[in-house]
Amino acid sequence: MSTIRVALGNPRDAQATALLRASHALMQALFSAEDNHFLSIDDLCAPNVCFFVAKEGDTSLGCVALALKEDYAEIKSMFVHPDARGKGIAHKLMQAIEAEARAHSIAEMKLETGDTLHQAHSLYRAHGYIDCGPFGDYEESPASLFMTKTLA
Repeated sequence: MSTIRVALGNPRDAQATALLRASHALMQALFSAEDNHFLSIDDLCAPNVCFFVAKEGDTSLGCVALALKEDYAEIKSMFVHPDARGKGIAHKLMQAIEAEARAHSIAEMKLETGDTLHQAHSLYRAHGYIDCGPFGDYEESPASLFMTKTLA
């Protein structure tokens, strides 16, 4: 059995791009255009974004981004390939981005996720995230769930 490792990656890497496109397609199938808040691949390459990939061997199985804001960091683009779910990959990705946030002296993490993404809600709650109101440029929407966590 090979080990899952998480490391900084490039959203333009072919495997990472494939994961992001699969994530975007899923979000577009589930939510209206105005309720989709995913970042484009170009936006994920911005200097204030740390992009992580989870790999098993040479195969990318999941990804997540950490967008560094002035007084918090936002989780973006959390996605694990459906065939790789149940291996703890999302938990490893969460640990990596929280460690990265701490390395940047970020005290608060925030996220927006879809109201029907119950597995995502469970993941975030398992990592100590609690519901909160909209933040940044987000507006209140029945299709969105906003969560926050203060890092120790």
